Amino acid sequence: MKLTPEQREQFDREGYLFFPGLFSREENEVLTNAVPALYARRDVCNVREKDSDAVRTNFAAHLYSVPFAKLARHPRMIDPVVDLFDEDVYMHQFKINGKMAFEGDVWQWHQDYGTWLNDDLMPTERAMNVAIFLDDVNDFNGPLMFIPGSHKKGAIKAKHDLTTTSYPLWTVDNELIAQLVQRAGGKQGGIVAPKGPAGSMILFHSCLVHASSSNLSPWDRVSVYLSLCTVSNHIRRYKRPEYIAHRDFAPIQTLPDDCLLTDYAVDLPWENGMPQRALQTSAEEIRQAA
Repeated sequence: MKLTPEQREQFDREGYLFFPGLFSREENEVLTNAVPALYARRDVCNVREKDSDAVRTNFAAHLYSVPFAKLARHPRMIDPVVDLFDEDVYMHQFKINGKMAFEGDVWQWHQDYGTWLNDDLMPTERAMNVAIFLDDVNDFNGPLMFIPGSHKKGAIKAKHDLTTTSYPLWTVDNELIAQLVQRAGGKQGGIVAPKGPAGSMILFHSCLVHASSSNLSPWDRVSVYLSLCTVSNHIRRYKRPEYIAHRDFAPIQTLPDDCLLTDYAVDLPWENGMPQRALQTSAEEIRQAA
């Protein structure tokens, strides 16, 4: 999937692109049908909400689930990022975020690159997220919110919030958020929230400031996030375990476009359990050739 010149210009200006209904209902069902078994697992790959048993984030499903292993190699999700960076990418992080009905908690204002820099020593912001909606996203079930153009600010100084939710995050202070929103248009477009049917896709810059509110609606809002990093920009520290920040820097080899509906062989290295090394961490910088 090649981006048009207009899409490339929009991405440079706003920091994100939205593709409503990019995946078909049949393709989406293959993924949604696999989620309950993943969320039922009682292991470290599932981070649950602070005050409930609802899953907040499932990590690394592409290493032990066939449908998500295929999605991790899907050209509609990989090719636009390679196109923008003009370089091969590897999977830095793979997660299925559950903003469950009545229970899904907030994600504070943050840049993803803030975490990747502070925790993983990712050298530059040559990385980005690609998200696919597994549920319809509306005004009420905690849609993802962006501040358009905030990626132009570059890496922002952040504080490590260890208490607000069950998952620690490097967050941006409210005063700066107010300034960025005002600069982006204030009440006329300073915050946007792409909404659309299940199967829609968002591509957004690693420095784009974003957040989501709690889900007080009776509708789940589950989304898959591929965090893709250019191979030359791989992380330099293993402070976080491998199931969160991956250490296989090999370029992703895409599958054919019909892979979600066709029986293609995929490697599942953690199908029979997570290796012990995936839990090991190191605060030291890892010196490897780019």
